[in-house]
Amino acid sequence: MSVDEKQMSENPKDHPTGNAEKDPDDWTTGGEPMTGAQASYLKALSEEAGEPFEDGLSKAEASKRIDALQEQTGRGQ
Repeated sequence: MSVDEKQMSENPKDHPTGNAEKDPDDWTTGGEPMTGAQASYLKALSEEAGEPFEDGLSKAEASKRIDALQEQTGRGQ
């Protein structure tokens, strides 16, 4: 395999979801406030699950809460 072929095969853009499973605790922006999209989805999931909506979560905390509520409601499957 030539150097060019090797570099092309190792290009992260060849696998755009390769790091999609990164732990939220390892996110560099995980401590920032949750996004509007996260808040909206979290609110809908909370209502569906009959759980209180937790406002003021960080991005990482919201992601973990979304994962838990998806599992509880069966939406994440």
